[in-house]
Amino acid sequence: MQTTVIPSFETTLLVRDTCLCLHAQRAARALARRFDIALKPAGITSGQFSLLMSLNRPHPPKVGSVAALLAMDRTTLTANLKPLERRGLVVTEADPTDKRARLLRLTPAGREVLTNAVPIWKAVHAEIETGLTDPHQLRAELLVLSRPEGEGGAAG
Repeated sequence: MQTTVIPSFETTLLVRDTCLCLHAQRAARALARRFDIALKPAGITSGQFSLLMSLNRPHPPKVGSVAALLAMDRTTLTANLKPLERRGLVVTEADPTDKRARLLRLTPAGREVLTNAVPIWKAVHAEIETGLTDPHQLRAELLVLSRPEGEGGAAG
C-alpha cells in the first residue's frame, strides 16, 4: 500500500514563489481586469476585444482557426461568441466551400465597437508597456509558453 505524503508548508511556499503557471494566471487576471475596466465605455470586455480583433480580417475565418489563435477549445469559443452574436456584432455563417465548417464575420456594428475600443486599448497597452523592463522579451517568452505541446512549448 502506498503511503500518502502531504506536502509541507515549505513546498507550499516554493510553489507560491516559483510556479510559472500561478504567476502567469495572476498576471493574466490582473491584465484582464485592467483592460476590462478601460474597455467598459466601449461596451466590451478584454476577452471580447481579443475575440472581435481575431475576426478583423479581410476574409471571415473558420471557427477552428479562431479557436487555435485564441488557444480555446471550440466549445468555449462558441459560448463566448453567443453574447456577441445576440448583440449583432458577429454572425456565423456556413462556409460556401465546406458546408460542415462555419465562418465568423464581424458585422458593421462589430467593426464600430472595435473602432471605439482600439484607441482605448492602445492607450492602456502603452501605459502598461512603460512599466515593463523589456516588453519585447516578455512577449517572446510568452509566445514560447503558449505554443501547444509538441511544438517546442513548455508543459504546465
